[in-house]
Amino acid sequence: MLSIEDIKAQIPYVLKGTDFPQLGEKYEGKVRDNYTRGDRRILIVTDRLSAFDRIITLIPFKGQVLNQIARFWFEKTKDICGNHVIEFPDPNVVVARQCTALPVEMVVRGYLTGVTSTSVWKHYEAGVRDFCGNRLPDGMKKDQKFEKPILTPSTKADKGDHDESVSREEILQRGVISAEQFDEMADYAMRLYERGVEIAAKQGIILVDTKYEFGIDGEGKIVLIDEIHTPDSSRFWYSDEYEARLADGEPQKKIDKEYLREWLAEKGFTGDGEVPQIPDDVRVETARRYMEAYELITGQRFEAEPGDTLPRLQRNLAKYMN
Repeated sequence: MLSIEDIKAQIPYVLKGTDFPQLGEKYEGKVRDNYTRGDRRILIVTDRLSAFDRIITLIPFKGQVLNQIARFWFEKTKDICGNHVIEFPDPNVVVARQCTALPVEMVVRGYLTGVTSTSVWKHYEAGVRDFCGNRLPDGMKKDQKFEKPILTPSTKADKGDHDESVSREEILQRGVISAEQFDEMADYAMRLYERGVEIAAKQGIILVDTKYEFGIDGEGKIVLIDEIHTPDSSRFWYSDEYEARLADGEPQKKIDKEYLREWLAEKGFTGDGEVPQIPDDVRVETARRYMEAYELITGQRFEAEPGDTLPRLQRNLAKYMN
């Protein structure tokens, strides 16, 4: 893992965004800059961090970490579900097949947890026992494992709006996808989660919950798009401390962006109003946790060079700029 000094040295060079009109038509997501031309999409993963459906700050090396973790998981799960990947020409880039995104995210939860007002724990704490069509038993504790993972689909909100957790029945009533599409996505999601749990366990970590995005490729098949099992889309805990912390009612030790979400919540920010100023030491610690997540998940050392990312991106994407 990089030293704290190397992480600090990257702060002036964090990748806020890109402007490469030669790559095609641009769409700016919360974290990724997307360039589309014909049947190809180039996704450049920036250092933007989103939480509570808002862009919060820029985290050194975060884009590279996310892209390389996603690369690891795309490779480990392609036998379960096809994905959009063509190649990874740069640590921050994936070149993918252009797909039509389906407007429902498949969220799989293995544990009763969360800190936001929309989380399953906050609903459960308030007395809700039917969450997105899942019957939840009485008497559960925060962070307790479900008897089996639950699926809590979410509608994909327009930019600036909040995603909404809904049941299969509600989604089908809205007519945004067909029952066949929903069921195929749900089956993929559960199998992908099982694979994630299995691989994470070998590394001594728990894949707590995650979300998957799917699209329709040029052949009409449903494929996995965007990312998979990164600290942006997933929650991870350390398995060796799980039982003791659960028994004592202590928060779980986390290796995901929940650290920053909780810091924001302590400052009274949960998505509405002005985003608090994030101190550099919090940004550095967040970056360190992202790198730690990479090393724990993949079993590989994270390597990167401090400095301006844009010249490297231009070199590695030159063949796509014609």
